[in-house]
Amino acid sequence: MVRRTWGAALAVSVLLAGCSQAPQAHAPATATATATATASLASTPVPVSASTVSGVRVDAVQRYVLDDTEVRTVHARNLDRDYQIYVSLPPGYADHPERSYPVMYVTDANYAFPLIRSIARRLGDHGDGTEDFILVGLSYAMGDTPVYSRRRDYTPTKRGPSGLTSDMPGRPVLHGEAEGYRQFIKDDVFPLVASTYRADMSRGIYVGHSYGGLLGYDILIHDPGMFHDYILGSPSLQFDHGVEFTRMREALASRKDLPARVLVLLGGFETLSKNKNDHRFNDETDMIGDNRRFVAELQTKHYPNLSVTIDTVPGEDHLTVFPMIITRGILWSLVGKRTPLSATGG
Repeated sequence: MVRRTWGAALAVSVLLAGCSQAPQAHAPATATATATATASLASTPVPVSASTVSGVRVDAVQRYVLDDTEVRTVHARNLDRDYQIYVSLPPGYADHPERSYPVMYVTDANYAFPLIRSIARRLGDHGDGTEDFILVGLSYAMGDTPVYSRRRDYTPTKRGPSGLTSDMPGRPVLHGEAEGYRQFIKDDVFPLVASTYRADMSRGIYVGHSYGGLLGYDILIHDPGMFHDYILGSPSLQFDHGVEFTRMREALASRKDLPARVLVLLGGFETLSKNKNDHRFNDETDMIGDNRRFVAELQTKHYPNLSVTIDTVPGEDHLTVFPMIITRGILWSLVGKRTPLSATGG
């Protein structure tokens, strides 16, 4: 297992940034069974009166709101549960009604959505460094904890790690509903995005990390055309004793092509080390080795329209690598019209 688990990471980092309803710069959503009204998370002031702190007058507390963002509740018809999706529109969206935009979909949206939004805007601050895009955050099932939801929704089989306890009292630990979750994205989220926003649906980009990266592999081998690009961070191929290798061989046994571009990135510490005193290394799982073997097996198929790149980020481990995955992934997938600024470019 990975020494630093996602359970520990989520306990610290799953902090949902407030998302406000954006100005109606786009066509209103069509009336479908898959979408409800935009959630009410606007910047309503918290009822705290002004006060004086260390001699300085402090105004009433208000929520911090991300501009040009929306929250929508989508019903997963095949799973019979609800999920929130977060949507961030690119700068200038309202000013260019003639433009359509690629769409990036990211799992674990509660922490990944505000992070990607911030990194993307920083990379594009100086003009054409990166291409603008619509960001869609795939959040967890409403009423479920993040750990419970992602264990169930992002994994391909029911045989999860032994000895786990549920963080939802009275409910057993569940795994193995990745196929149903894939159908939810394709059958419920995609139609909402296509009908509501000026989205170029032929340029979908998937982003997932850890179990989210494993889910990305599973979508790639079973329905590669769902996305144009796949940015997969630290995929957890150790799940269920490496079952994804078997699933890949079965899914690709008769496939003639796999049309997709894939970028796989891991932290340099996501492997084993003889130095047991360096706790940034994994203690049982060579994730770098697992993923290199998986990619090598894909490449031996010589699919004409498959492009796969795998790399590691030195100095990063399973928990710290995600921001670098996003930075490299955006620069790889959404190349702008100019050469990026140098490190001293301002």
